[in-house]
Amino acid sequence: MRKIIICLSFICLLPITLYAQSVTVKLKPDADFSNRQIVSVMEQNLSKVLTEINAAQKDKRPLNLNDMPMSDFAKNGLRMLWANIYFYCDDEYVVDRLWNFSDSYMARSIPIIIMPEGEDFGSGTFQEAVVEFDRTGRISDFRFAMDAAVGESMEQGGDAVDIERRMQILSYCDRFKTAYNTKDIAFLEQVFSDDALIITGKVVTVRNGDMSPRQGIVYNRQTKSQYMNNLRRAFARNKWIEVKFSQIGEHGEGNGEQAVTRSTENPNIYGVRLRQEWNSSNYSDVGYVFLLWDFTDENHPVIHIRTWQPEYLDSAKSKKISRDELFGIDDFVK
Repeated sequence: MRKIIICLSFICLLPITLYAQSVTVKLKPDADFSNRQIVSVMEQNLSKVLTEINAAQKDKRPLNLNDMPMSDFAKNGLRMLWANIYFYCDDEYVVDRLWNFSDSYMARSIPIIIMPEGEDFGSGTFQEAVVEFDRTGRISDFRFAMDAAVGESMEQGGDAVDIERRMQILSYCDRFKTAYNTKDIAFLEQVFSDDALIITGKVVTVRNGDMSPRQGIVYNRQTKSQYMNNLRRAFARNKWIEVKFSQIGEHGEGNGEQAVTRSTENPNIYGVRLRQEWNSSNYSDVGYVFLLWDFTDENHPVIHIRTWQPEYLDSAKSKKISRDELFGIDDFVK
């Protein structure tokens, strides 16, 4: 009898010990969206992928994406994320807004918990994932999102940019950020134009006329080739990299005003300013990044200019860079 009781107890534990948590997804389109069938397809596809992520994380194994309803691009992106860090979806029931665009759909707030292996990873373990779908409901991209407040300010942006274009710019900023986290040098090579200008500021101590010291910024200019070579070295010497965009706006304050600015002479040129937190296994900094995007080719937009300026002008972090000193679209184009 004792043996039978032990066996029955073991069987009762099987659902807990052998199976990872499955995930059910509910996507909520706008009220005027009537195609419930395609929404159901997307819900099922994302549920299947999130459940596989949970199973792979539980078993500490590679993802099995062979039969997943995903494009090759989405599979490669998800595998690159997985190669750097394991993660899982902690919610059994995920509810998110569904954005409907002319040629795609998007869910922006899929909750993800990062599981570092043997070493702290960045500034926290919670992330949100962005999932894009093609018009058939197949997953076409899977990446980590920017900070939720950043997304909200981008969505509400300036009047000069319509909502779909703002969300398109947001998507590419998401991919830009994720490329650093996954060390995707190929994407970064592609997204920077061949003649891209990279400007990086460094705080130095200079002398006034009376020889009293003060803090100032010296700027270094790099070509695309120089910047890419420096990135390769940074990727090689860091076990992990986490880039976080936590604020956005014309003045870097994240209030949503003029989150995206457009050139008055060329309607395909946009400026975006981001507050960047760079954390890695051997280096960290905080500053403001300005990106000058060219959407002449909507399917392959490129960055012509990337600038970085330190947030603080002293090691004690008592003096911030002034708003007037921050780069914006007017510094480069009209």
